Amino acid sequence: MFNNIKTFNTILLSSLILLTACSEEKVEKIKREIPALKVNIIKVKKEAVPIWKQYTGMTKASSSQEVKTRVSGVLEKIYFKDGDYVQKGQKLFQIQQSEYLASLNAAKAKKAQDKASLALATADVNRYKPLVDEGLAPRATLEQYQAQQAGLKATIAGDMAEIDRARLELSYTIIKAPISGTASVRRVDVGNLVGEGESTVLTTIVRTDPIYAYFSPSQKDVRLFQKYRNKDKPDAFITVAGSTQEIRLDGYVDFSNNIVDPLTSTITMRATINNKDKKVLPGTFVYVNLFINDKYKFLMIPPEVIFNDQLGSYVYIVENEDTIKRVDIQTDYTSKYYVSIKSGLKDGDKLIVSALVKLKEGSKVIVRDVTESKGISTILKVNNLIPKMAQ
Repeated sequence: MFNNIKTFNTILLSSLILLTACSEEKVEKIKREIPALKVNIIKVKKEAVPIWKQYTGMTKASSSQEVKTRVSGVLEKIYFKDGDYVQKGQKLFQIQQSEYLASLNAAKAKKAQDKASLALATADVNRYKPLVDEGLAPRATLEQYQAQQAGLKATIAGDMAEIDRARLELSYTIIKAPISGTASVRRVDVGNLVGEGESTVLTTIVRTDPIYAYFSPSQKDVRLFQKYRNKDKPDAFITVAGSTQEIRLDGYVDFSNNIVDPLTSTITMRATINNKDKKVLPGTFVYVNLFINDKYKFLMIPPEVIFNDQLGSYVYIVENEDTIKRVDIQTDYTSKYYVSIKSGLKDGDKLIVSALVKLKEGSKVIVRDVTESKGISTILKVNNLIPKMAQ
């Protein structure tokens, strides 16, 4: 019986060894059959790339005008609604005109009266002149009439000036928009006395197309910008931070201050931005993107493909057509859209841009070249980073 048990154990042990060997062979076979990872790559290339520099800034109306009274009186009419877009010269307010119409009519009546007196004085001069020439009347009387005639001419000139003044004051009772723009809330209601003693602010109009974006680069940045820029009015665009749908508006830089802020060592600059649809209001926090130059060559890659660990920055490339390789890199200029590579990559390297979380050095891959659709040149075009022709 002992021999039977020994024989049974031997058979059982042999079966277990055989089963284990088959399982290991099956696992090894499954591992060998794992398919290669499919990845997209772009071929990197050192080429001339437009360089943009980003700053934080604040928008400001390109023009802001307070609408004030120039004469006093009771406000009779308001011709716009709060927040309306008004055109330059559009009628906004009317002050009671009766007093100014009376002044104008009085000035006209005074002129008519003085013209009648001048006609009489002229007739006297014409009547006495022949008599004086013939010695039939004293010259003193003629000279008196001539002086009266000259005085009345001067009086009439003053009357005309008074009529112009009265007409001007009457015109000031109709208050018009000094610029085209958006009117703020009215500050005075109909029926109130305005302009008594001093001008009354009735509303404010701001022009937001174009709109200004002010930003403050460092002295170093301004010097580099002035050295390398290739346009008198370099391209610029703004993006609105924090908006659910990013707003981008294009424009150009047309002003740089002539002094340095001693507290921050920065120089104020201004971009004039097209804002036709009034998407951005004055006082909005924005990012200002300033074009520097597009004549220098860089090796650029998308920022999202860069990894970082304790050893530094690195990317994955494809080596020998189908093998993943880690490459340590050193970066230089960095932006939202691309990163300049100082060392680590060379022209023609196949940079992996997809399945990034699945990548492992040494693994096999199936490569698809997407340089035409995902390369730096396409990124520039899609994001409108190729500047307009030099002005």
